[in-house]
Amino acid sequence: MTPTPPRTVSANITLSLDGFAAGPGGDMSWLIRTALDEQCASGFAGWYRGVDTVLLGRTNYEGFHGFWPAVADDPAADPRSRDFSRWFDAVDKVVLSRTLTEATWANARVARDLEATVKELRETAGGTIAVFSSISLIRALLAADLLDELRITRVPAVLGAGVPFWADGLPGSTWTVAQLQTIPTGAVVTTLVKETS
Repeated sequence: MTPTPPRTVSANITLSLDGFAAGPGGDMSWLIRTALDEQCASGFAGWYRGVDTVLLGRTNYEGFHGFWPAVADDPAADPRSRDFSRWFDAVDKVVLSRTLTEATWANARVARDLEATVKELRETAGGTIAVFSSISLIRALLAADLLDELRITRVPAVLGAGVPFWADGLPGSTWTVAQLQTIPTGAVVTTLVKETS
């Protein structure tokens, strides 16, 4: 029997030109124009359609769970958002948390050990394992050398302060640009794949 190839672990993040994932006080207004752009939204939909497991930190889980389930049946929501809501409800979700005891969203479970969980998931059959904008999880995956693909949307805004994405102490790594897409808002979506030795 042919062994199952390891599944890809892919992360998606939106950053300002100066490397912030959020502005002061968690401000996200600087990325709305790009996120709503048709070309950007279409590219994001193409990426997540290949995902069948989502890794979430507790904060992202609670925020997504508090917002997305209701969108599916909201007549005021755009069709793409309703589709994403239905997809998010159906996809397998693994919540990495040391404090959460249970996950009540459909197809969600809580795990404690990120590295062990990801290594186990990589060896099971399935599609891409993804992280949506969780800075702590993406950094942890980079530190553990468990991230295969990094999709960065760089928005042409300089925030000067906020929540920085890059942090001291991450190990060095080399990446190859697999895809580059320019968005009409001036943002650039770069899909990077990890070089293996």
